[in-house]
Amino acid sequence: MYTVYALYSAKLDGIYIGYTNNLIRRYYQHISGMSKYTSRSDDWAVAYCEYYNSKSEAMKAEKSLKSAKGREKVWKVVRDNFSS
Repeated sequence: MYTVYALYSAKLDGIYIGYTNNLIRRYYQHISGMSKYTSRSDDWAVAYCEYYNSKSEAMKAEKSLKSAKGREKVWKVVRDNFSS
């Protein structure tokens, strides 16, 4: 099982999109500074997830979420769930 996910940082007002076969391990890597991009902040929260049976499906979905339309979809979820 693969997870395509988006993280949100309120400090940076930014998102990070990726995929993994172990979301808990990968999230820990992000919040502990082991990932270059996400090491710029320590307040990352999982904002969005999709699940796939194969790596190729997950890679295709990640690419789609990184497109302009996909990022718009993620930002809508962020605005709906993380706005104060």
